[in-house]
Amino acid sequence: QVQLVESGGGLVQAGGSLRLSCTASGSIFSIAVMCWYRQASGNERELVATVLSNGATAYADSVKGRFTISRDNAKNAVYLQMSGLKPEDTSVYYCNADGVRHYKNAPSFRYWGQGTQVTVSS
Repeated sequence: QVQLVESGGGLVQAGGSLRLSCTASGSIFSIAVMCWYRQASGNERELVATVLSNGATAYADSVKGRFTISRDNAKNAVYLQMSGLKPEDTSVYYCNADGVRHYKNAPSFRYWGQGTQVTVSS
């Protein structure tokens, strides 16, 4: 099994910054993709940012230029640096690891973290 543990959420004023961290632990050979999703109350979960094992990144239009995703493959960790935060960024943020293999050429699995609350006050 694999566990994803997020940290770094909290309350911040509009225009402020936060850095989310997520570390995967357990039996891990490789992780193809690590992502951050978010889900605001009453809304569907949405993809915020993605980083591949080679470092390639992609972002939702709503966060481009404000958020930066990065990963440390040696630590099986992914980070989300958020700046210029807006009240509409208020959500529970979830870490996701996709294409997780427990050994070489093994089937791949997908895992989720438990979520961390980010609240941006106006």
